[in-house]
Amino acid sequence: MQQLNPLTLTQAEVQKISPSAWAYLGDAVYELYIRNYYLIPPKRSRYYHQLVVAQVRAETQADHLHNLKPHLTSAELDILKRGRNAAFRKPKRLDPEIYQQATSLETLIGYLYLTDPQRLNQLLGYIELD
Repeated sequence: MQQLNPLTLTQAEVQKISPSAWAYLGDAVYELYIRNYYLIPPKRSRYYHQLVVAQVRAETQADHLHNLKPHLTSAELDILKRGRNAAFRKPKRLDPEIYQQATSLETLIGYLYLTDPQRLNQLLGYIELD
């Protein structure tokens, strides 16, 4: 996957950003990763959309998080907890636990995007999309 170029922030600056902001960024980074993954072989736009939507759903993100947990460090698990606690707005159609897990994953992705893009790419490589 082509590397994304995150902002250059100090660790102190990153720590000043709220977990919900990390999740906001992580949501965009994750969707871009998914879109990039499905780009080859070429497909019709509608099919791209179906593939991407299936992967960015909270339920799928929660499954991906479950599969990633064995690969996470204790510091990364702490980021997940911060993200889970930041998930206060819950859609009516979802189990709150699923929503918290999806938000936790997005939080970790956003945090790693800002602090350790190489580690982020390593973890994204563990996600099974096919």
